[in-house]
Amino acid sequence: MDNLNWKILKLLQQNSRMSNAEIGRRVGISSPAVNERIKKMEDAEIIEGYTTFVSPLETGYQLKAIITLRAFMGMLKPFLEKVKTYDEVVNCYRITGNENIVMEVVLKNQKHLESFIDQLITYGETKTQIVLSHVIKHSEIKPPKV
Repeated sequence: MDNLNWKILKLLQQNSRMSNAEIGRRVGISSPAVNERIKKMEDAEIIEGYTTFVSPLETGYQLKAIITLRAFMGMLKPFLEKVKTYDEVVNCYRITGNENIVMEVVLKNQKHLESFIDQLITYGETKTQIVLSHVIKHSEIKPPKV
């Protein structure tokens, strides 16, 4: 990853719909050169994909929560398959420590949260924190400091 690729990534992280011509103007290279660099970063899986960020609140979800799960003996692997079927889960991580899983979930209301937790407790012990607001949202990946 050279400095030019980092500049391209910064622009794409700010607006993934920016044209290659506009990126080229901003970083000082041609549109075909931008296209080639982006293609190489995609092939190397540096760029994993392109997405649209959707507001849960504006689409009918009133709650966002962070839920950790400490799986019961023998229930982690079944849970790892089951969690993929939950529409409420927007991010899920397998972690180290006392808990095995941390999930970011969106829910319609308190009753929906209760119902969702009822589904989870068959797999383990849960802890829930309600998200009040974002402090950092969709932060860009920056070059590592040496």
